[in-house]
Amino acid sequence: MRLKTSLLQEPKHKELVSCVGWTTADELYSCSEDHQILRWNLLTSETNLVVKLPDDIYPIDLHWFPKTVGCKKQNQTEIFVLTSTDGKFHLVSKTGRIEKSVEAHKGAVLAGRWNYDGTALITAGEDGQIKIWSKSGMLRSTLASQGSPVYSVAWGPDSDRILYTSGRQLVVKPLQPSAKVIQWKAHDGVVLKVDWNSVNDLILSGGEDCKYKWSYALEKPNTGSVFSVAWSADGTQLAGACGNGHVIFAHVVEQHWEWRNFVITLTKRRTMQVRNVMNDAVDVLEFRDRVIKASLAYGHLVVATSLQCYVYNSRNWNTPLIFDLKEGTVSLILQAEKHFLLVDGAGLYTFSYEGRLISSPKFPGMRADILNAQGVSLSNDTIAIRDKSDEKVILLFDALTGKALADGKPLTHKLEVVEVALDQCGPSNERKIALIDKNRDLYLTSVRHLGREPKICKIGSMVHSMAWNDAANILCGVQDNQLTVWYYPSAVFTDKDLLPKTLYMKDGSEFSRTPNILSYVGTKVTLRQGDGSLVYSSVPPYPALLHEYSTSARWEDALRLCRFAKDQSLWACLAGMAMANRELTTAEMAYASIGELPRVQYINFIKQQPSKESSLAHMLMFSGQVQEAEATLLQAGLIYQAIQVNIDLFNWERALELAVKHKTHVDTVLAYRQKFLQKFGRKETNKRFLQYADGVEVDWEKIQAKIEMELSKEREKAANASVRSSMAVRR
Repeated sequence: MRLKTSLLQEPKHKELVSCVGWTTADELYSCSEDHQILRWNLLTSETNLVVKLPDDIYPIDLHWFPKTVGCKKQNQTEIFVLTSTDGKFHLVSKTGRIEKSVEAHKGAVLAGRWNYDGTALITAGEDGQIKIWSKSGMLRSTLASQGSPVYSVAWGPDSDRILYTSGRQLVVKPLQPSAKVIQWKAHDGVVLKVDWNSVNDLILSGGEDCKYKWSYALEKPNTGSVFSVAWSADGTQLAGACGNGHVIFAHVVEQHWEWRNFVITLTKRRTMQVRNVMNDAVDVLEFRDRVIKASLAYGHLVVATSLQCYVYNSRNWNTPLIFDLKEGTVSLILQAEKHFLLVDGAGLYTFSYEGRLISSPKFPGMRADILNAQGVSLSNDTIAIRDKSDEKVILLFDALTGKALADGKPLTHKLEVVEVALDQCGPSNERKIALIDKNRDLYLTSVRHLGREPKICKIGSMVHSMAWNDAANILCGVQDNQLTVWYYPSAVFTDKDLLPKTLYMKDGSEFSRTPNILSYVGTKVTLRQGDGSLVYSSVPPYPALLHEYSTSARWEDALRLCRFAKDQSLWACLAGMAMANRELTTAEMAYASIGELPRVQYINFIKQQPSKESSLAHMLMFSGQVQEAEATLLQAGLIYQAIQVNIDLFNWERALELAVKHKTHVDTVLAYRQKFLQKFGRKETNKRFLQYADGVEVDWEKIQAKIEMELSKEREKAANASVRSSMAVRR
């Protein structure tokens, strides 16, 4: 990716250009020390004089009033704030008329910025003061005062904090007076410019030490110093205010998208090249308007231009499906196997690959303009969105209807969530969501949990980035200084001790510090490093094949694969998959292969249970779902078995409660309790047990006989059920 720059032969301004600002994606205003404000139209390549300012106004900074707030368009007339060297800021209309001038600072007003909803304006001055004003120009407060000039200022994404320069330091100050101020040394020289990205929450700063982290491309045009730069709203074009009177324009080209055997390159603003690396075939895609966003996955290319959306099938690049867009500023495209999601300034929209609008989820306080790929995830049946107003909350929607899942009750985590990702395979009732919180811990939970409280299980720590595989529910993540792949993350719900044995870890020394995972397609993980370069890492193909066998219940094939690969992590995955599908014979063999003999014995015990209900209950016990196991037994009328489950787990009070409630086996509970206490040389202190011990006689022979009778009844009941079932089959 690089910037292609363009410059007129002769400058339009006669003096230094101090500031620039975009009104739309194709129109720019520039201000200069020649007192002129010029309008640049990039579609017609025309430049017009808007107004000549009074001779005493030397402009420094320009910022347009925001056009939209969240998803609503502003009604206010288009105006911009213009700061100047005489200590004033001016509210100027689009026609160049100065609506109001306000005495703001002693010395030059070095920066002026509207907040995101247009309710407040912040100015920073040469006098070291930072002031907040109403949109009509009335002073609200002086937020900060220091001994050195404040060269630049920016609002936080939620307009509740501001970022400003203080010599070599950067300061983040909340608007609430009691909140903590954050300050740190950012540069070795004076910091001159800052910005705060509302979408990814990153801060960018520039200083006199001339340091930068990395660059995609380097251009050295003949412009003199560049005093100000501004990106267009769609993020595809850049303008710079130059010291020799020029305004330099640049647009992004040579962006690349990859999927399986296809590589797509944006060669010009309206042209893409598709290369099939298998046969070196090349197709050229032409568009009517400038390309803003694109995404390539699941056999489809989705391209958003300034006015339209194009959908291509990778089997046919000649006949795209085209439909018009309501808003031209598409900021995010997410794809799933069956449909894709578009995000623009007005909202979220799910479309089929045939171009049909499927749904448009909405929620209170929605700000579509700040949604990003870390905060939104899409699968075939679900949309997950991190709530910006409360980042502990994840909103879940049905992708096909746009309605909230779980009767509108969102998923709430104990800490702020920084990234969410839905798995891509399997039925909707088994959909899982992975999330990373601000402590960098990775958690997994079910999306649909049928009225129960969701079980959120931790599966990793120090995880900086993650992605699900496109064809199997395998999760990869950058964990500390290594690439970790969770071959079967759902093992945490079946047997949490199995999870560490299902991991694949790869040394991350070939990567730079905390790279970001872009995609995990097939066996290839694509990562972007801190310097912007792409690196690739391969993952063994066997786990995806094992998932395929498990999904289609081909257990013999799964066993053959594990024997062939001779990989302990594959056997561990198979053990978890088989237990989740209640395939006990396969699970027994898989556990035996990884040396888990106690679990092999327990599986044998489950297989020997006299009824299906008892087997199911013990499988639930195996997975740690004690309450569900007890409920299964009680629902089947197996009271003694439910009591015995609690005795085995030393849940004495619950065992006694069940015995008393159902008026049976009180003596059994008391007998096992006495035996337990005698073993440890303890006396009974629990009041409930003392109360029932006085009136109940403990006779082990009677108890054993009663237990045998209960088990005999269960076996007889199971046999009768089996006979009825076989007779029904014959009919």
